[in-house]
Amino acid sequence: MKITTDQIQEFNKTLEGQHETSLRCLRDKLEASGVDSEDLINKLVDLQIAIPSWALGTGGTRFGRFPSGGEPSVLEDKIEDIGLLHALNRSSGAISLHIPWDIPKDPGAIMELAASMDIKFDAVNSNTFQDQPDQKLSYKYGSLSHTDAAVREQAIAHNIEVIRYGDQLGSKALTVWLADGACFPGHMNFKKAIENTQDSLADIYAAMPDDWKMLIEYKPFEPAFYTTVIQDWGTSFNLARKLGEKAYTLVDLGHHLPNANIEQIVAILIKEGKLGGFHFNDSKYADDDITVGSLKPYQLFLIFSELVEGLHYMDQPGEYAWMIDASHNVKDPLEDLLQSVEAIKIAYAQALIINRKKLWEYQENNDVTYAQEILQDAFRTDVRPLLAEARRRSGAAINPLGLYRKLDVRKKLIADRGSQSKSTGL
Repeated sequence: MKITTDQIQEFNKTLEGQHETSLRCLRDKLEASGVDSEDLINKLVDLQIAIPSWALGTGGTRFGRFPSGGEPSVLEDKIEDIGLLHALNRSSGAISLHIPWDIPKDPGAIMELAASMDIKFDAVNSNTFQDQPDQKLSYKYGSLSHTDAAVREQAIAHNIEVIRYGDQLGSKALTVWLADGACFPGHMNFKKAIENTQDSLADIYAAMPDDWKMLIEYKPFEPAFYTTVIQDWGTSFNLARKLGEKAYTLVDLGHHLPNANIEQIVAILIKEGKLGGFHFNDSKYADDDITVGSLKPYQLFLIFSELVEGLHYMDQPGEYAWMIDASHNVKDPLEDLLQSVEAIKIAYAQALIINRKKLWEYQENNDVTYAQEILQDAFRTDVRPLLAEARRRSGAAINPLGLYRKLDVRKKLIADRGSQSKSTGL
């Protein structure tokens, strides 16, 4: 299925009057505060959020999964689904593959299909947290940290294979997440486990092309519940620092213990030049992987506040890897992704309108009250008209979710693929 330019333009015509009124009111407010709304709109046009190939199907829990039908069962279908998202919002112009769930059997044809929808390939992700049917050795007791050198070598070889796949598609980064850990005290030698992991990552690092990055993810628990080898940002940062200038920390918003100050973590990593990117999601209890901004929009805004301040030290925001990492079991995955992209761009726009000069002045003078007022004024500003205008100028829908529903996209996908089709990798 494809969404045409005519369908988008026809839909936009029904919303343009109300949109222009809302935009005019917001622009007047922003201009009175000295904010260049044109610059904001251009920045919103430029920001692209990568969609993970595994988020296009219905997620689930260990208790079960309830597919919504019409799911993409092959990589080509997944790219086409991202093409639908990108046509609707013009902000989803990249895909992040998980290998071996989505091996590109014909890289040339896959690249041609993606290019036809203006989609590029973001970071590729390895998988040593599952045993595959044809796998010789098991990762039950770890992969890059395993006590058995043969298992470590197998995991290293897999990561190098993932790099080769990514290189064929024009990707420039490898994301490494390890489930390695222990469920009970005494099972694991902490020092040996981290030493093995560091040595294994060094072998993978040495195999990366010169213009690639290694993004090292961390997670405090799950599936190991006593200890995880790369359990926090400090461990990830230390590994990245020792590996070299091509290694960075990847921040997954759900991979923190409750009430962790993620925005402070982000600020420190920016200062040290080791922030590689994000896996955006939201959570209440742990790694819930639900719609971005659905529970903690203010935290997301504060994270973007640090990011925007950090961008003063960078040439382009695209130097970070921006990606969603979601897995929802009761919503239409494409609707969920549309909402997540919207939430990310709202937080970004709100952070862009912060009066930095005044904020820095209040911070220097320890004026706590007015520093808080500056942040909350930006957060309470409804910036959605800016996002809608950025989409309109890009040829996307003023209201992507509204057009998705109007076109009955899920119903048509079910008609094309069947009600029992299931996405790979979930």
